[in-house]
Amino acid sequence: MLRTAICDLLGIEHPIIQGGMAHIATAELVSAVSNAGGLGIIGCGYYQAEWVRQQIRLTKQKTTKPFGINIPLTSPHVKEVIEVILQEGVPIITTGAASPRPYIHRFKQAGMKIMPVIATVAAARHMEEAGADAVVAEGMESGGHVGEVTTMALVPQVVDAVKIPVVAAGGIAEGRGLAAALALGAQGIQMGTRFVCSTECVAHLNYKRKILEADDRATIVTGQTTGLPLRSLKNSLTEQYVALEQAGISKEELDLFGRDRMYMGLIEGNVDEGSLLAGQIAGMIKDIKPVKAIIEETIAQAEQIITSLNNFTRR
Repeated sequence: MLRTAICDLLGIEHPIIQGGMAHIATAELVSAVSNAGGLGIIGCGYYQAEWVRQQIRLTKQKTTKPFGINIPLTSPHVKEVIEVILQEGVPIITTGAASPRPYIHRFKQAGMKIMPVIATVAAARHMEEAGADAVVAEGMESGGHVGEVTTMALVPQVVDAVKIPVVAAGGIAEGRGLAAALALGAQGIQMGTRFVCSTECVAHLNYKRKILEADDRATIVTGQTTGLPLRSLKNSLTEQYVALEQAGISKEELDLFGRDRMYMGLIEGNVDEGSLLAGQIAGMIKDIKPVKAIIEETIAQAEQIITSLNNFTRR
């Protein structure tokens, strides 16, 4: 069985973590991933604290396995959300969009594991020094907010820079990506876009179908001028957004233009005017299947590849 240090750290069976995607990483998906032996992660997004509390309690009803929660630290409700998480005793915390350093001490005091998502070597070192238990090194191939370095280049540099376990993310959707991540020195993988196309995910079917129709050039990064670059599927919204950026529209006006577009696309299924977050790996996803099947197939494929590579050395 494929078991790594991240499995022991988080108390999970398989080194597969589900990305904490806003709006769609809800109790249904999270519990399915955890029940299948991976680590499900609730996506807080910018939701208020009581919504987060509801999702935590619902997840606990659906699984007795470990699960985590992702906190975007730019949320206007971050302080209230953190209080709820501490009260409810979520065992594993992932963070994004800013440094969790001000909160790490309280998380550690509560016995929680902290695993920030980072996009640079410097950030990984900073998080290790601050007391993080592991880091998720996320390359620019990922969906949502992205950095500037690819997964293939980022992961081994982060592995060399820190002593804590590293999880690879960005551009991974099946066993070949898991095997590659392990070869780069990572202890596991995080997948987001692949889990969107699962039967348990609450994402709108229109959104899932757009992922299934995607090819290798189906995504685009917008928001380069705002300091918050975002990868999503190309559609009418991204065309309009790029045109506004090129016209020199201010960050504030762009923020107003993009408000509520994620919910519109991911949950309401407006695939023209909504934001359809997806990684470059979308072009490889061709079916919707249960979470358990996704995880089992990913592990089986990775194990087969590792065995095949071992055979090369015996020739």
